[in-house]
Amino acid sequence: MKAIILSAGQGSRLMPLTRSEPKCCLKLDGKALLVHQVESLAANGVDEIVVVTGFNHRLVEGVVSEINISGTWVRTLYNPFYAVSDNLGTSWVAREEMNTPFLLVNGDTLFEASTLAKFLSSERVYPITLAVDRKGDYDDDDMKISANGEQLNRVGKKLDMNIVNGESIGMMIFNRAGAEAFVQKVESLMSSPAGLTRWYLSAIDEMAMAGTVGICSIQGYDWCEVDDLADFAHAEKSVKSWRQRAIEPAMRSSDWRDEIQQKVA
Repeated sequence: MKAIILSAGQGSRLMPLTRSEPKCCLKLDGKALLVHQVESLAANGVDEIVVVTGFNHRLVEGVVSEINISGTWVRTLYNPFYAVSDNLGTSWVAREEMNTPFLLVNGDTLFEASTLAKFLSSERVYPITLAVDRKGDYDDDDMKISANGEQLNRVGKKLDMNIVNGESIGMMIFNRAGAEAFVQKVESLMSSPAGLTRWYLSAIDEMAMAGTVGICSIQGYDWCEVDDLADFAHAEKSVKSWRQRAIEPAMRSSDWRDEIQQKVA
């Protein structure tokens, strides 16, 4: 499966950390944010990853050049218009990569490998499916959703709170028909100058109102986004806990083997 990661922005809300370094290159628990994403994708069988770059793209290319995961090909695609467009424009630059079923991941969304496993293993009946979470209340910055069962009705930051019943985590999957429809919608929106200022989720919102987008809840599974310095501190703790959880089964397995060997001896 292919994944496309949208990592063209600077991440100005993380200043001064991102004064010269793109958000996706910032290190959490000793690894670039992008590397954590790639490792979780690769652990779930994603064998082709396209990282769409923009701000200080050479630094991102340097991070990508050092990634060496057997069976997973990681490459970059440069968006030269990143400074004058939002991520709908970044999606437009990547549209020719959307020629097969694929995952689309925000460049600031971090997720435990088990979270993606839950998403990928869930039954999907719509051409496009958003991974969503639910909580007690939502703030102005949450990418809120309104859904009826498994069908997405609306997605956006400014939805009427009376209809909100979840949030997008910044990860979605497209089958072939969904990919084709999304590319057509992106091209249509980008044919207007207003397209430069729009998020790609505004395209998903319009498609949802036509009844072609579904949701998959990953509630109870771990993820986080990195928008500001408070998010960054939280993400540092999260990735450390994920690493520890990944180590513990191996340690238990090693302890079990040692115990067996001692009994045999």
